Amino acid sequence: MDNRREIREFLTSRRARISPQQAGLPTYGTRRVPGLRRGEVAQLAGVSVEYYSRLERGDLSGVSDQVLDALAHALRLNDAERTHLEDLARAAGPASRRRRRSTPDRVRPSVQRLLDSMAGAPSFVMNGRGDVLAANALGRALYAPMFDAAGPVPNHARFIFLDARSRLFWGNWERAADDTVALLHAEAGRDPYDKGLTDLVGELSTRSEDFRARWARHDVRRHHLGAKPFHHPVVGDLHLTYESMDLPADNLTLVAYGTEPGSDSEDKLRLLASWAATLDHTTSPTPQPRQEQPPHTRRP
Repeated sequence: MDNRREIREFLTSRRARISPQQAGLPTYGTRRVPGLRRGEVAQLAGVSVEYYSRLERGDLSGVSDQVLDALAHALRLNDAERTHLEDLARAAGPASRRRRRSTPDRVRPSVQRLLDSMAGAPSFVMNGRGDVLAANALGRALYAPMFDAAGPVPNHARFIFLDARSRLFWGNWERAADDTVALLHAEAGRDPYDKGLTDLVGELSTRSEDFRARWARHDVRRHHLGAKPFHHPVVGDLHLTYESMDLPADNLTLVAYGTEPGSDSEDKLRLLASWAATLDHTTSPTPQPRQEQPPHTRRP
């Protein structure tokens, strides 16, 4: 991942979305660029135009926290965007390549036991690229179509953008797609030298116009809690809440789903658990489509 290009396009995209009126600045004449000009951002941040131009060309090395604060304020960055800017600045430092994060390709046995102990909650562990490295039985049952997809490791982004079944599986596909790309962008800021992430982005950019359009927006966001709608091939519509928890010892994230007590989704989750209990876990959990019986024909 090209850190300088990420910085340049992130800062450019953020200033393009803010009008002078929103920033409280006067406007004169015809404007040839959307949003704020470089000089206006520099004015709001309290730095010279030359210095800000250097930053927007992709050079954040050695930038102080005070300048990052001023940029975040001038560009009206939210918390996730501010964290992303800090990550980009950290990755631009001279020691960045020596501080690559080590991410395992499997979970420790104690983590798998933790997942299995959460029998009533669909749960899984993933890395920053969206690879699902482990899940409990109910988690595999919930994400049955994704676990059935081609490839050695289930991956959220590949499933969403390269598998047509995802548009039926997600109750709100557009939101799921937006969130997934925003998470990948945030990960690219944290670890731009992750070859697996670079390869994934390259693959998806080549094969999916939907992904390319979203990647070009440079949106980032946090993804710690919320609710998601699903349309499961076995139990139908589900509305689940989720919580995500970092596993800092492994640079992984644990995600667990739940339901509102007494809701229809709670009943359907119990039904899903019953279905999952009948599966042979050495094979794919995806239900096979029902075969239509040929119509009976009358004899003449």
